[in-house]
Amino acid sequence: MKIALCTSEAVPFAKTGGLADVCGALPQELEALGHEVVLILPKYQSVRTTSFLFKPLDDDYDMTLYGENVRVFLVKHDMFLRAGLYGDSFGDYPDNLRRFSYFCGKSLELLDKIAFTPDVIHCHDWQTSLLPLYVKERARTSLPRAAKPPATVLTIHNMAYQGIFPKDKLPETGLGWEYFTMSGLEYYDKINLLKGGILHADALNTVSLTYSKEVQTEEFGCGLEGVLAQRKDVFCGIVNGVDYKTWNPQGDKLIFKNYTIKTPQDKKINKLKLQAACNLPQDEDVLLLGFVGRLVEQKGVELILNMIPECVRAGMQVVVLGVGDPKYEAGLFSLVQQYAHNVFFSSRFDDRLAHQIYAGSDVFLMPSQFEPCGIGQMISFKYGTIPVVYKTGGLADTVKDVSADPDKGSGFVFSSFHAKALFASVLAAKKLFAKKAAWQDLMKRVMRLNFSWKESARKYAALYEKAQRLSQKARI
Repeated sequence: MKIALCTSEAVPFAKTGGLADVCGALPQELEALGHEVVLILPKYQSVRTTSFLFKPLDDDYDMTLYGENVRVFLVKHDMFLRAGLYGDSFGDYPDNLRRFSYFCGKSLELLDKIAFTPDVIHCHDWQTSLLPLYVKERARTSLPRAAKPPATVLTIHNMAYQGIFPKDKLPETGLGWEYFTMSGLEYYDKINLLKGGILHADALNTVSLTYSKEVQTEEFGCGLEGVLAQRKDVFCGIVNGVDYKTWNPQGDKLIFKNYTIKTPQDKKINKLKLQAACNLPQDEDVLLLGFVGRLVEQKGVELILNMIPECVRAGMQVVVLGVGDPKYEAGLFSLVQQYAHNVFFSSRFDDRLAHQIYAGSDVFLMPSQFEPCGIGQMISFKYGTIPVVYKTGGLADTVKDVSADPDKGSGFVFSSFHAKALFASVLAAKKLFAKKAAWQDLMKRVMRLNFSWKESARKYAALYEKAQRLSQKARI
């Protein structure tokens, strides 16, 4: 198949969250399966071009190769040359509708320019949700009747972000008012880009089986549960994978000492050096809890803040790396002042430290209130770091509770979203940690787990084939 993957971010070029990890890894795995893939994203000010030889295609696009033979194209415009991808400290950029409408339109123009006729266009989140509408509008008005338009697949990474704008900005999309209806972009008298994509894409998915069910409920659907119910026959869940070329303690160049399932004792060296780097007392017998992520309400940061004093009183150490809500950053800095010998916090993007936390921590905290998939818990498995998670979304799909099943469990799972419940799971981990042989058995068990992208890529290829059949059926 020929696949065009259009996204607002992808590693190693631009990243704010897990969307970038998916869109960086998936094209390479699809290519390994024999498909031809092009990757398209905006050329932001922050795009890392120093490691890749980018060449101008023309005034509107730059290009390079990624992996073996994935062609990457950057859409150029002054609108993208800002410090943030979607906003700054004052909030979202007010012209985001214009920015990403432009990106979607130029993505289709690019495919014509390079004579790449995709079988499928794979869109991601609200930023590219206009593409299914553009494809249908183009088929209706511009293509010869016999021409075969590409099928479209929309992946929803997080229902909470929908791309909602005032209706008077509709002309910025280039679409007519006939699209501002209940069966199009209209949502409580506003534009909702994600809704439009959901209704017009040939096939839909989100990034875990449990989350695909959760978002069809009022609690997690963020107002679009009814829209998803209309498309439930073409909606599924596919769990994300982990890029083990990047996240693997055996060859990770960013950690203090490499180790494998056969040398778990070398993980202790990473722990001691992480403690030293964070100005914490070096003690391999102290339970060290790590957190890496955005400091936002969704990630359960409030629970961690409320729990830390109890962890300190129980003799544990906590290392936190993340940026986000100023109130959470202030709260963490305050805790560091109170408990300097037990708590460390860094509020900057530090890829090296992130790897070191995964390698050096005993326990990885991931108490997300909702989590479409989550990659952190799967990365922690590979490093022999045991996750503590809330039972939701992809966390529920990938982490089995040790307390409920000591022989097959892979982490500690709590089901009541409160700091006391999180702390109870941490105490359960501490109790098992004291049993060195049992803890090492658990470490080895989780290190054997395999969440590579290979299987997920096969499922996406099957979804693309389904989308093609649905697209063909819709034209008959």
